Amino acid sequence: MGAADTPQSLTGRVNVTFRRRLLCIGILAIESRDDGPFKAESDLTDMKALVDDLIPGGVELGHYMRSAHIALSGRPD
Repeated sequence: MGAADTPQSLTGRVNVTFRRRLLCIGILAIESRDDGPFKAESDLTDMKALVDDLIPGGVELGHYMRSAHIALSGRPD
């Protein structure tokens, strides 16, 4: 194990990946709801801002959103 592969650094990377995945799943779940009084628009805005901070690149975001879609629908595109 190198200095960059300490248990703490691996745990940190797993936590960041987990947060990214959860945010993308949350965004898609909220977006899939019908408009109405129970659609959490402010939460959606906050989640998108967090994703913009955590996932700077469009390609990487696309991968996370595709994974979130598969997790929610149970099937690939």
